[in-house]
Amino acid sequence: MNTPAHPAAEAPDAWLDANQGLLTAEFARFKRLLRGEPDADGDIQGSRAWRAAPAAIDVLAERFALSPFERGVLLLAAGVEMDGELAPLCCAAGPGQPWASFALALAVLPDAHWSALTPHAPLRRWRLLDTVGDGALLTARLQIDERVLHYLAGIDELDARLRPLLRELPPPPLMAATQHALAERIAAELHDDAPWPAVVLDGPDLPGKRDVAARLAASLGLRLHALAAGDIPAELTELDALATLWQREAALQPAALLIEADATPPASAALRLIDRLGGLSLLATPEPVSLDRDSLCHHVARPAAADQLTLWQQALGPPAAARLGPALDTAAGEFRLSASDIRAGAPRLARQLPGTPDPAAALRQACRDRRRLQLGGLAQPIEALAGWDDLILPDAPRLLLREIATQVRHQLTVCERWGFARKSARGLGTPVLFAGESGTGKTMAAEVLAGELGLDLFRIDLSAVVSKYIGETEKNLARVFDAAEDSGTILLFDEADALFGRRSEVRDSHDRYANIEVSYLLQRMEAYRGLAILTTNQKAALDSAFQRRLRFVVNFPFPDLAEREAIWRSVFPAATPLEGLDYGKLARLGMTGGNIRNIAMNAAFRAADAGTPVTMAHLLRAAHSEAAKRDRAISEAETRGWT
Repeated sequence: MNTPAHPAAEAPDAWLDANQGLLTAEFARFKRLLRGEPDADGDIQGSRAWRAAPAAIDVLAERFALSPFERGVLLLAAGVEMDGELAPLCCAAGPGQPWASFALALAVLPDAHWSALTPHAPLRRWRLLDTVGDGALLTARLQIDERVLHYLAGIDELDARLRPLLRELPPPPLMAATQHALAERIAAELHDDAPWPAVVLDGPDLPGKRDVAARLAASLGLRLHALAAGDIPAELTELDALATLWQREAALQPAALLIEADATPPASAALRLIDRLGGLSLLATPEPVSLDRDSLCHHVARPAAADQLTLWQQALGPPAAARLGPALDTAAGEFRLSASDIRAGAPRLARQLPGTPDPAAALRQACRDRRRLQLGGLAQPIEALAGWDDLILPDAPRLLLREIATQVRHQLTVCERWGFARKSARGLGTPVLFAGESGTGKTMAAEVLAGELGLDLFRIDLSAVVSKYIGETEKNLARVFDAAEDSGTILLFDEADALFGRRSEVRDSHDRYANIEVSYLLQRMEAYRGLAILTTNQKAALDSAFQRRLRFVVNFPFPDLAEREAIWRSVFPAATPLEGLDYGKLARLGMTGGNIRNIAMNAAFRAADAGTPVTMAHLLRAAHSEAAKRDRAISEAETRGWT
């Protein structure tokens, strides 16, 4: 059903003059009838003859299926408000009150019928008018609804009672190609015959669902308004009033309604409302839901990397897109932005590019600004301060880290352009394992990758994620992975063996649910398209099925003598005062890089308290303190010659 818009939209000035001319002729006819003069509608027919578009009253009568008598009653109530001569004539012709009533309409209007007064007839069913006063129904004042009165006068504005609840969503100027195709496919499924089924749009991309709904409505000649499910009243009387007001509004504009629910299943009020609505009604939910009424259900996927690349190129324009070059491919592969994110971020980025020395960094920052990870207490951000020069590792693990960065950068090329994503949806991300003793540089390596790729790094708090309640761990992990896929975030699971441990033999229900959690994690890790880093100092404790799903395993060995000396030489900031340090002797201490950093900082505090530079004596005392934490005594050979 492609319903035409308000006639005033086509030729406002000419139509308004013609519409006013018809109203004037109609009101003149009522005056003659009230005076008892002969009924003549020549002026009305003449007014219709030269109008290119139908008058507002004719459109309204058609959309609400008004009989000629009901049409006349509505116009009579409007005339009392708009024509100062009608009210006194109503007083003279009726029972002594200066207003229109059903009794007056039954007496003077042709084709009168009592059924027009019933609550289920269009005039009262759609609240086109109402009766005011405590008197009898026949003599009560007929008051036209203000929204309807304005409509008849040619003013087509949203009902004031709905305005605080609704926001109009115009068709997007730019949207993902796959989502545009989905909107057109849904439009083709909807038949011209009313009533239309409800449309359920599920999926995590709320901005994408809005784009699909707005494009669908526009293709059907409708305006789209969005209503938050939380704003729907739970009380049935208020909910029914809202449903009536909206359906009347949908017919007047005409328009479609998108109900946005952020929970699955949606609140009962949202389900009750959409079951009461006619016209085009849509429900946006995170997960599929079934309705009591006839409905269509479609999944709105996030724009794929190829779609994002096209969106960036279109939103930025050829000059800016050309300047960014391969950086656009990298950003499209790393981030999962909605079309609305790109539409909002592209103009500012385009303005920044002429003056920035690093366009790629500006693009990454624009992406990060649009989709910051929001995880509450489930994760903590880590500021990526470390660089490649800070990472003291053998060549083999360093080369693997470089390869990880390369794969993340070229994910779009390999997965989308070269077709790997079309072969399988699994294994398209980059899950890696960092294995090694505590303090060997695993977290620092994660920082280095985050800085190299320009991505946010979040450490997952396992104490907050793992829950003793059945199903809660999976829900928390789903939040982590869903948010990370949106924001192009690196996830760091520290001490992953606590979460990704071996599945055990099932002896009771606790074992069964623990195994379900591990299996769920394996599935999400395989489907996650970002970079997930897991660290462990007990590699053998990890589930073997999980290890098969890893793209890389990077071993962080205990540092040898040369590596420890390099760590000692780099551990002190340039501003730290030093005196008499022998790095060769310090390197004999069998400690990891993390322990060495602790020793250096503790020694610096001791020196600051003494008001002297850091010396070997300060480091010796700090080394013994660090060893005491590990219940491991330092041998005399390790510290011989320190003081």
